[in-house]
Amino acid sequence: MTPIQLAAANPGPMTGDGNWTYLIGTASPVLVDAGVGKPSHLAAIADAAPRGLSRVVVTHAHPDHVSGAPEIARRWPSAVFEKYPWPERDPELPWRSLSDGDLITTDDGVLEAVHTPGHAPDHLVLWHQESRTMFTGDMLVLGNSVVILASHGGDLAAYLASLRRMRDLNPARAYPAHGPVIDDPIGLIDRYLAHRAKREEQVLDALAQQQDTVEAIATGIYAGLIDTLVPMARDSVLAHLQKLAREGRVVQVNERWTLVGTL
Repeated sequence: MTPIQLAAANPGPMTGDGNWTYLIGTASPVLVDAGVGKPSHLAAIADAAPRGLSRVVVTHAHPDHVSGAPEIARRWPSAVFEKYPWPERDPELPWRSLSDGDLITTDDGVLEAVHTPGHAPDHLVLWHQESRTMFTGDMLVLGNSVVILASHGGDLAAYLASLRRMRDLNPARAYPAHGPVIDDPIGLIDRYLAHRAKREEQVLDALAQQQDTVEAIATGIYAGLIDTLVPMARDSVLAHLQKLAREGRVVQVNERWTLVGTL
C-alpha cells in the first residue's frame, strides 16, 4: 500500500513542519486525517481526488488532525467521517464511530482500526496486514519522542501498552502524521520503550533527591529547554508520576510527590 502524502500546511512548535494526511485509492478515495482546513490542503485533496472523497478517517481528535473536518465536509458533503468516539473533542459533524477491530475498505485493500490510547484516549492506528503497513497518527515520530499530555487526556501506561500492541503486529512501514515515513517502525518502538524506561528512572532519582514537584523534576530533567516547550515537559513528567502512582510506587500529597516508603 502506497498512499499519496498531502501536507496540511500547519507548521508550528507542536506540529513541526506540519501534519501529513494520506489519500488512499482513486475510485473511492479515503483520506486519513483531516488537517486544519487550510486552502492549500483542500486544493491538494481536490487535485489528488478529482472524483471527491468517499471517507475521511481521523486518527484522533487533537486539533491538528480533526479541525479541518468541517471544511472538508463542506467541500465534499457526500464523504463519510469516521473516528473513535471522544465526544467532548469532536466537531459538530455526523461522525460514524469506529471501534477496535473495525474494517475499513479502500481501493488498495482493507485497513483494520486498532485502538491505541495513550497519546489521546481515542487514538487509532490503521493497519494493512497484507503489506504490513501502518498509519500511526501521533504514536510514532521519527527523530523525536511523542508527547504524552497528562493534563489533556494523555496516559503513559496506556501509551506503552499501545506501543507493545503495535510492535506485536510486526509492521514493516509506518506512515506517521508528522515527519518522514518510518522504514523500521519496530526499531523505533524499541527505542521509545527504552527512552520511557530511562525517563522513569530519572523521575525516581529526582524524587529521591527531594525534587518533589512537577516543576522541580521537569527543570532538573529538561535543563535548558526553550520556554515554549516547558509546559510539555511538565506534562510529560506528570504522566510519569501518574503512572508510578497507579503502580503504588509514589504518592501525591497536595502539589508534592513522594516515593512510597519515605513518608
